Amino acid sequence: EYLLSSLGVVKSQQMQGKLSCSTFHCKHILMTLQCILEPLSLPESPASPDGVATVESSPTVPCIFCEECYVLAEQNQLLKHMIIEHKLVIADVKLVADFKRYILYWKKRFAEQPITDFCSVIRTNSEAPLEEQDNYFLLCDVLPEDRLLREQLQQKRLREILEQQQRERYDTSFHSMCMFCDQEFTGNRSVLLNHMAREHAFNIGLPDNIVNCYEFLAVLQEKLDNLQCLYCEKVFRDKNTLKDHMRKKQHRRINAKNKEYDRFYIINYLEFGKSWEEVQSEDDRELLDNLEEDWSDWEEHPVCAVCLFCEQQADTTEKLHLHMQKSHGFDFLKIKSELGLNFYQQVKLVNFIRREIHHCRCYSCREKFQSKGGLISHMEETKHITFLPARSTWDQPQYYFPTYENDTLLCTLSDSEDLIPEDQSEAVPVVSEDISSLKALKQSSILNQLLCEENSSHDKS
Repeated sequence: EYLLSSLGVVKSQQMQGKLSCSTFHCKHILMTLQCILEPLSLPESPASPDGVATVESSPTVPCIFCEECYVLAEQNQLLKHMIIEHKLVIADVKLVADFKRYILYWKKRFAEQPITDFCSVIRTNSEAPLEEQDNYFLLCDVLPEDRLLREQLQQKRLREILEQQQRERYDTSFHSMCMFCDQEFTGNRSVLLNHMAREHAFNIGLPDNIVNCYEFLAVLQEKLDNLQCLYCEKVFRDKNTLKDHMRKKQHRRINAKNKEYDRFYIINYLEFGKSWEEVQSEDDRELLDNLEEDWSDWEEHPVCAVCLFCEQQADTTEKLHLHMQKSHGFDFLKIKSELGLNFYQQVKLVNFIRREIHHCRCYSCREKFQSKGGLISHMEETKHITFLPARSTWDQPQYYFPTYENDTLLCTLSDSEDLIPEDQSEAVPVVSEDISSLKALKQSSILNQLLCEENSSHDKS
């Protein structure tokens, strides 16, 4: 066994004094560095948590014990140096929110007090001769001071990220081009993100869940410029081959398992030492004992439900229906009630409207426009937005298929128990076939009749 795989034992015994490990070797320590993850990097700020030294603008990080310095992006080299040269192992480096501030803090503290005041001592090869034995020092969050420092750094990082996200949320100077159609967008970042989700089925999440949007888009654009698939990371010989691959394989999305993207989502900053996967995979069963049976406050939150007529998004169905009613005069719930639409008819109506709007065509007068903006202006001015065509126009099997593959609105549709469609006011009886005689059933099957008609048509041709 090697050091970091036995941290649980080390932590539980830290308060008992020095520890020994008979099978511990330096090469095993080096192996553990392969599991160390780089911390998230933030723009440097002069402000610092209590007790943490102010960070210089230099991108390098010094060794805790000597004058050696390493580039922040190469923190593993610094960790190796401290293990080999100074016998120091830092546990759970991936949970340190700001690696540089963390190192600078302990550099100052180790200069004030002996290392043994803070670290557990692990004696290696304790059964070997004295000259072959060695002591390593473990710095971990079992030490209250270390735990407090890590939590302070986490809180500081969260504050900085939320401030950055808030600035981006209300920023109207955003300017960027779509990665798929080269259309230019200015104003707020949500305009571009909603456009890519709606027009290109490329949905990276709600704008309010994303931070450092410029950098995020730059990372994605660089991959596309290098002819690299955003999902599987394969590189292709030309742009057309890449486009065909992403379309056919449904790879026009990012890989949620790619930790490179974690720093662009707010959820990864919310809980100390937890990524979005860990937060989502947590077992909630322990919460059941504290829950009451009152479900009156239950509210379903779909993701990125988009308006039928514009790029406005909402996180609940109620908000979306209210927006369409107030902004466009389209009352979907009223139409559903008056026409007595069941679930499948609602699906077909939504897909029909989506397709007509996509083609910039008024579904009432059939007039075609050059842009969606012109179409919506026409439909709102003429009130055509409320005049649906005859049911036979949109109640067609072709509209079972979604116009947009990521149309979350379709997932929120539901039957109303109090609605009885006009053409289904009476129950339709279903009579089962008598299968006691399979031979007779096959002979009398309507498929035989259809087969005979098909054969006769071929004979005539």
